[in-house]
Amino acid sequence: MRRITGLRNACPVSVLAVLFAAALSAADAPACPWDLQKLAKPPATYPAPGFEAKGVQALFYEGLPYKGKPSRVFAWYGKPEKLPPEGKFPAMVLIHGGGGTAFDNWVRLWNERGYAAISMDTCGCTSGGTHGKRPRHENGGPPGWGGFAQISDPIADQWTYHAVADAILAHSLIRSFPEVDPERIGATGISWGGYLACIVSGVDTRFKFAVPVYGCGFLGEDSFWTDKDLKNLGPERAAQWLKLWDPSVYLQHTRIPMLWIAGTNDFAYPMDSLQKSYRLPQAPRTLTLKVRMPHGHGPPGENPEEIRAFADSFLKGGKPLARITAQGKTGNEVWAEYKCDVPVVKAELNFTKNDGKWQERKWETAPAALDGAKHRASAALPEGAKVYYLNLTDERNLVVSTEHGEQ
Repeated sequence: MRRITGLRNACPVSVLAVLFAAALSAADAPACPWDLQKLAKPPATYPAPGFEAKGVQALFYEGLPYKGKPSRVFAWYGKPEKLPPEGKFPAMVLIHGGGGTAFDNWVRLWNERGYAAISMDTCGCTSGGTHGKRPRHENGGPPGWGGFAQISDPIADQWTYHAVADAILAHSLIRSFPEVDPERIGATGISWGGYLACIVSGVDTRFKFAVPVYGCGFLGEDSFWTDKDLKNLGPERAAQWLKLWDPSVYLQHTRIPMLWIAGTNDFAYPMDSLQKSYRLPQAPRTLTLKVRMPHGHGPPGENPEEIRAFADSFLKGGKPLARITAQGKTGNEVWAEYKCDVPVVKAELNFTKNDGKWQERKWETAPAALDGAKHRASAALPEGAKVYYLNLTDERNLVVSTEHGEQ
């Protein structure tokens, strides 16, 4: 497996024939969907007249060619007013979800936390408009999201190909800025942006960590798109999409730490697919699974303090989230052991007595016993509980979760 300037070729040659046989002849098959050498270079930038927002700068940067013509990507970039004592800022690449665009307020949120940040549009649009109705610009790449209907187009004209490249190019751009420390950059994405963050984590090893919010892989099993977009493609084209663009293809190559944030009843990315996804990377993982967590941009997906603490622990010397070191079930007792730099002050058992669709299950919460001296939490499973997991809360009110179990 070949590396180029910190980017990982996530498509081993042995897998390529499987991935591209339905779309390309063997003679035309590329070594990897993306030209990693090109993506590693900072893209050219252009002014974005007419776009203004408090404390941040609008710009276009050069994307990959779309339908044989040059494309440009709209983005907001911002940085804190004052350099830190070390002289350079840590930074974040922010990947929006479906219906969204580049968000200036998301950039400002990270600027207020002491980070430089860039938020780019991944669907050929600019800032403005309303959810799902963003204004396209004349040099935009393919529209989103998912690009299911584009699966018969050339790979270089499909949405996921461009959207992943947009995120990596944004990383190459921000790390080239003199005020940014290129060795202290992370990524987070929401919904479709979480899906993209999963893929990016397996391709761009220059990132220090990735935080997908809601997004995961195994979209062909029981996701929001399984019985709609993928079914409508038919078996052959659906299989082709999954082999090319499902995050599970790339997560197995991830070697950077990841924080997974999701809700028990997420309408798009169910808990079983989430679990299969976070088990794939060969790197440390942290899970924050909240009961009935709302799905969306703004406070639900952007503001969880767990993301900030996770970033600070890697990029600013902050104290990390608690770490689950072991978990299990002994008889009727569910238990977890943990390590922490900040005291854990509460433990809870979350469980459901329902089966069927994950999105429709009723979840209940009960107190769990916490032994701070032994760094152990435990709880007796209520009669009839079918799925369960423990949440641990530290004195900062930050939550980490065990994997869910089933019986």
